[in-house]
Amino acid sequence: MTRPSRGRLARYGFAEGDGRARAADLLGPDGLGLWRPDVQEPTDEPAGELLAALSRAADPDLALRQLHRLVEAERRTADEPAVLDALAADPGLRRRLVAVLGASAALGDHLVANPGQWVVLGTGPDGRGPAADGRLDLAAAARLTGVTGPVPVLRQAYRLALLRIAAADLTGGRGLEQTMAALSGLADATLAAAYGLAVDELPEGTPRPRLAVVAMGKCGGEELNYVSDVDVIFVAASDDDLAAATQVATRLIHVCGLVAWPVDAALRPEGNRGPLVRTLASHLAYYRRWARTWEFQALLKARPAAGDLGLAREWIEALAPLVWTAAERPEAVEDVRAMRRKIIDNIPPKELDREIKRGPGGLRDIEFAVQLLQLVHGRGDDSLRAPGTIPALRALVAGGYVGRADGEALLLGYRFLRGVEHRLQLQGLRRTHTVPTEPAALRWLAAALGYAATPGRSAVEEFRAEWVTHATEVRRLHAKLLYRPLLEAVARVPAEGLRLTPEAARHRLEILGFADPAGALRHLQALTGGVSRTAAIQRTLLPVLLSEFADAPEPDRGLLNYRQVSDKLGSTPWYLRLLRDSGPVARRLARVLSSSRYAADLLAREPEALRLLAEDAELTPRGREVLCEGFAAAAARHDDPVEAIRAVRALRRRELVRLACADVLSRAGSLAPLTPRPAEPVPTLADVTTVGTALSDVADATLAAALRAARAAQPAPPGLRFAVIGMGRLGGYESNYLSDADVLFVYDPPPGGDESAASAAAQAIAEELRRLLSAPAPDPPLGVDADLRPEGRQGPLVRSLAAYAHYYARWSKVWEAQALLRARFVCGDADLGAEFEAMIDPVRYPPDGLTREQVVEIRRIKARVETERLPRGADPATHTKLGRGGLADVEWAVQLLQLRHAGRRPELRGTRTLDALAAARDAGLVDPDDAVEMAAGWTLAAQVRNALMLVRGRAGDQLPRHGVELAGVVRLLGRDDPGEFLDEYLRTARRSRTAMERVLND
Repeated sequence: MTRPSRGRLARYGFAEGDGRARAADLLGPDGLGLWRPDVQEPTDEPAGELLAALSRAADPDLALRQLHRLVEAERRTADEPAVLDALAADPGLRRRLVAVLGASAALGDHLVANPGQWVVLGTGPDGRGPAADGRLDLAAAARLTGVTGPVPVLRQAYRLALLRIAAADLTGGRGLEQTMAALSGLADATLAAAYGLAVDELPEGTPRPRLAVVAMGKCGGEELNYVSDVDVIFVAASDDDLAAATQVATRLIHVCGLVAWPVDAALRPEGNRGPLVRTLASHLAYYRRWARTWEFQALLKARPAAGDLGLAREWIEALAPLVWTAAERPEAVEDVRAMRRKIIDNIPPKELDREIKRGPGGLRDIEFAVQLLQLVHGRGDDSLRAPGTIPALRALVAGGYVGRADGEALLLGYRFLRGVEHRLQLQGLRRTHTVPTEPAALRWLAAALGYAATPGRSAVEEFRAEWVTHATEVRRLHAKLLYRPLLEAVARVPAEGLRLTPEAARHRLEILGFADPAGALRHLQALTGGVSRTAAIQRTLLPVLLSEFADAPEPDRGLLNYRQVSDKLGSTPWYLRLLRDSGPVARRLARVLSSSRYAADLLAREPEALRLLAEDAELTPRGREVLCEGFAAAAARHDDPVEAIRAVRALRRRELVRLACADVLSRAGSLAPLTPRPAEPVPTLADVTTVGTALSDVADATLAAALRAARAAQPAPPGLRFAVIGMGRLGGYESNYLSDADVLFVYDPPPGGDESAASAAAQAIAEELRRLLSAPAPDPPLGVDADLRPEGRQGPLVRSLAAYAHYYARWSKVWEAQALLRARFVCGDADLGAEFEAMIDPVRYPPDGLTREQVVEIRRIKARVETERLPRGADPATHTKLGRGGLADVEWAVQLLQLRHAGRRPELRGTRTLDALAAARDAGLVDPDDAVEMAAGWTLAAQVRNALMLVRGRAGDQLPRHGVELAGVVRLLGRDDPGEFLDEYLRTARRSRTAMERVLND
């Protein structure tokens, strides 16, 4: 015998070595007779077409072996095998049969064991292939196979239907969704047939029970795969039906196990421990009282399958109100997340990375994310109540609950993973979801999925690359959707609050405490009206945001601010996507807009800055050096000083947004972690010293950039040194949101230079700096106040270092020494700044302290400030700056201690009030109890002052005794009762005042 050339067979894809030798034997004259060894070609054109078809099979060697076995089986049962002639005559049959033989060893074995059944894959007289919709043809099965008995006939009919579905799937006749629907339809038909058999076997005289078979799981969602348990729940109409219904259900399970697959009824109430069949009333009682979240999650896929379909629909409708309120349970969202984690934890470690169903990035990740979104949002949107994963995902995208790109990525991932699962299961018709590790099995899988080698990469490597891509994206999106903090917020909104119809919205607005429900309703209609995707996303967000606004003293203002921001950004692609997808951004924005006019005004001017709310790191203050470098770089990009300062002020505005938002959120306890399990605590700005330092750093960076721009715009003699000295709250790192920058300007002429020219140049630089920063702009101004300079407004704006030294040595008064206690270098020439600080140290830290007359003078000035500078009509008990026990009281006491003792005690030398107070306490200069009381008074006054500015959006130091502003301050400070807080403030201020008087009068 002459074998076909192995080399010539290589083009048909048969395995090398022994595999190709076996193929040669099977194709030769003693085998199928498809090859002429003398010319090394197929015997004829039909043989060539069959070989070409074999080469396109997932496993050409398997297809050839199974075809040879099929021919041999026919030869044993007939004079002449018909399959080869049929394959030659019917291209459709050839394509379908070879595809099945090369992809499924199990279906190939079935055809070999049942010769002649391949005819169901033939092309009909109408030119179409066989129907592959999952219908059972019992009569045709009996006629074709010759078997008798209802169960054997049903088994054969099931296999023939499965064969047709697989052939259509493998040859592109059906897409994934159609294949899953056909498999689910086949399951329904099998259940219905088994149900009929079971009912017919009831003892004579037994009434036919009303029994519904409800499909659950993948079958219920019409997304069944080739080999799977079929999940069901059995429902009887009444107690009278239970006995017969249980008999029918038991027999149905037995028949289906013999015919096709196990029927799993473990999703029923109480699982395998509970009765197999319950009445509708019993089900309702259980779900109302005992059901857990996962049981309602499972009910999302419930669908009538067999038996009394009307009863099944009645059961589903009766349970629907419970399903669509399950997400309102406090533990519901976390229950779903915990269940997903539990599934992953139970996967054997060696299979974790190969599990396409349960593993990370697998099918369960997609299903759990979709189902949780359905449970939460489906309460108010009927379009989401679809049992299938793909229809539900499409509805979530259409409704704006999932972004288009995210939805498409999940859809592609689902189709890919389901396709892999189908091919794995089809090969041996066994239940598996694990990608093999054996090289041969991987090569078969890649070929079955249609992958081909590319330059530099094998088909297996192509498959692995796409698998990793999909799994990584699915895992990312699973975490993004399943752990989306907005879900908990939406779940807490009652179901009726999710349906923003005009009537429901007006009623909810009244309940939530909006002062003008009609006006608020107009805002809602403007935001949610129409059928656009923007309106759909707003309808998702607003029920949550309304609840947040309602917690504020002025809900109407929060909604108005939100509409203003939305009007500016509503057409921007990232805006609503950010609110919906990026952690707690929506709730953070609502809290900021409803709590702080100051922050709301900034966001209205700089709406894109709300991106800062998406990242914890973005709500952390930037360091001074970082700010100075960034502001300087922004200014350096512009030759025009006006444009340079415009860029600097835009950066300052963004930094103020950052600080104000972080301050509001940290004060109100809303700076929640963005990730499920943060590695580090989220930084906050609740500490007033942190706020003061951060705001001072921003002012320093702004002044530094403005000084560089001013110097670039004004000619100056070479070598002229110029510095800006911070004073007041800027110098003490105690700035607030609306503080001016108190400064002194100092210069030093170049050696041997013209003093008058240097003075004029320095004056021009200082005036240019002030002009640039005072120009109108859409941001809070940074006023540059030089009134603390020698001689005040009557004195020159700029002095040389020598002139300052001369003035302080000869003319300065004790109040000027007191003001210099906060002086520090801010920007400009650092050496000049250090020289200035060294020059003023003997003035502000007098070596011999103060004389008695100077102490009396300070006390006199303090008393004068209290009587003359306190605004007319102000309440001295609650004025945070000049009131009793407020900021000024503590600062004057601390500054008196510094003036009297810092000359001999260097540890008291510092510009920060609380640091100096602590140093005085440690040095024994102030009673520790008094130090505690003054620190508490200063801290609370500073907190209230900042909170007042955040709430009002304008300057003001008076804490009101009632009204929405007091309520806003109290809420911002994380307190509950305005009355109790006011009492606390008065008590703290009174104790601080008493301690201050002891220090000041000592």
